[in-house]
Amino acid sequence: MKRDAEILVGVDGSAASMHALDWAAAEARTRGRTLHVVCSYTLPSFTAASLDGGYAALDDTAIQQGARAVLAEARQRVQAPGLDVVTTVATGDAAAVLVEMSRDASLAVVGTRGKGGFADRLLGTVSSTLPAHAYCPTVVVPLRDQRRGGVVPADESTPVVRPVRRLIVGVDGSPQADLALRYAIDEAQAWDAELTAVAGVPVGSGSGVMAWLPATIDQTQVLADVTEGLNVVVDRALADKPGVTVKRHVLDGTGAELLTEFSTATDLIVVGSRGRGGFAGLLLGSTSQAVLHHAACPVMVVTNRCQERLAAAGGGAEQAAG
Repeated sequence: MKRDAEILVGVDGSAASMHALDWAAAEARTRGRTLHVVCSYTLPSFTAASLDGGYAALDDTAIQQGARAVLAEARQRVQAPGLDVVTTVATGDAAAVLVEMSRDASLAVVGTRGKGGFADRLLGTVSSTLPAHAYCPTVVVPLRDQRRGGVVPADESTPVVRPVRRLIVGVDGSPQADLALRYAIDEAQAWDAELTAVAGVPVGSGSGVMAWLPATIDQTQVLADVTEGLNVVVDRALADKPGVTVKRHVLDGTGAELLTEFSTATDLIVVGSRGRGGFAGLLLGSTSQAVLHHAACPVMVVTNRCQERLAAAGGGAEQAAG
């Protein structure tokens, strides 16, 4: 089995993770790939006075059985002709396990409650850590009912996954955005979907950046220059993609604002992020972080590690992600 053709998804039995599983299964079926479903757990310990302050590990039999039950439910949920599903029970922190397994995957998928609150911003959460450190692109799937644009109430069933028909990718001229564009083009080809590249320039009053420019600066010319730059970037990415069309828009606003707004009317947002190592790497860039926590649709994050993998493989996005 070709390991780098896997779609990796983490589940824990929650509605959010099962919704992510549904999305990952749809992606795997569309691309003809193996779906690798992982459930990880950490073994708790407690202080044992009889051990003079040492720690006694709990028997993990029951916990492991619970993890296997989650995987059995997951397999039954997505079982369909033509879809190859493999499951793995792993021990360890869920984020760390998925990051390591992402070395052998073409795409990693994880769910989130999608509430956008402070709790979801804490370091160490899977939906925040995995996109920053994964070795392949990561899709974060919010638990939202896209038909109503709101968070799914706890007492309702998981919403149905919509096929990817419209994609939007943020482009700002950075190497990370260029890489995200390449993956977005490949994703659009796989789904036969409409792709739009968006660049944001805050020119309106109160938008901040352009408001500080000298009055002698022609804002119309700035927009024209950005439009020209966007066309150059997109045309370059399409050089070896004959017949592929990418719509282009340069709009007033920041990238985070625009992509979040568009997320209510699209099926997948694609963003690039540096995803640096060390402490700085624990957080994504401001744009990708903001989009992840507020988007109404799934968000694909493409980091520098994806570029490193492409360089090592000597291929393009279609080789590692297509």
